[in-house]
Amino acid sequence: MNKHVNRRRFLRRSAGLAAGFLALPRTRSARAAQGGAASHAIRLGGPVSAGSSDPEAIAQAHRRLGYRAAFCPFGNDALNDSARLRAAAEAFAKHDVAIAEVGRWVNLMDADPARRKANLENVTQGLALAEAVGARCCVDIAGSFSTEQWYGPHPKNFSEEFFDLAVENARKIIDAVKPARTKFCYEMMGWAYPEGPDSYLRLIRAIDREAFGVHLDPCNGVNSPERFYRNAEFISECFDKLGPHIVSCHAKDLQWQVEMNVHFVEVRPGAGAIDYRPYLQRLAALRQEPPLMLEHLPNAEEYDKARRYLLELGPKVGVRFE
Repeated sequence: MNKHVNRRRFLRRSAGLAAGFLALPRTRSARAAQGGAASHAIRLGGPVSAGSSDPEAIAQAHRRLGYRAAFCPFGNDALNDSARLRAAAEAFAKHDVAIAEVGRWVNLMDADPARRKANLENVTQGLALAEAVGARCCVDIAGSFSTEQWYGPHPKNFSEEFFDLAVENARKIIDAVKPARTKFCYEMMGWAYPEGPDSYLRLIRAIDREAFGVHLDPCNGVNSPERFYRNAEFISECFDKLGPHIVSCHAKDLQWQVEMNVHFVEVRPGAGAIDYRPYLQRLAALRQEPPLMLEHLPNAEEYDKARRYLLELGPKVGVRFE
């Protein structure tokens, strides 16, 4: 955002953009949900290189790969360009590609007050962008008290102080934007709240805002051998307890790298131990059609292998991607 645009003007502008985009044609997902006949086809997505900044070219590049969901291709500066946002919303709606999420990966609990304030403003703008462009959510982690890594482990990440600050931050972000059609979410982390469905439910109840939702990444909650070996049960528990709140999901996998202590490493779907059968089946059954986004892979070849694995697995477990 331009540094000369004050906060009140910024929020007024983002609200105006969202109101304008609400009049755009709905995707099949939104029409189905409104009509009560939800589609059970999963919206798969992932990073795409379109070789162009043209929204039409970007949307078409997603469809060529069989994707019906996308990461938001804009930074917060796009809030100052209503024509650019409208063109993107129209192109993605035309090709039935949902914008799954605006990711704002910063530490909302940074030990430095100036950085913490800047991070809170960054995520607030991210939620305003998600509202304006029609993304399903803006997502971040709750944060960390670590002074070594912005997402790192720290003993106080499971304290009541951490929990209370996560509640306060979420309320501040949501109340500043007052979104009508998108959600703000925290992603699970193995070493900070929410680390599983129970602490996630506790946060939902404490935050007490309709615009707070769930961004599900089961791999991030696999933080013990028991959850690793019983990941199908863990995935089912997540859907049992959080299902109605889920607005977007991540797709990756885990391998156990055997050494003298527990060490899980992220790999592409199909190359690890995560049971994707219940994940896909439970996801496909959700009326709100949360997108499933591939992430954290090193190159286009790995993304292609992951994409083909999921597209081939789907029919075998009674799930469609279209």
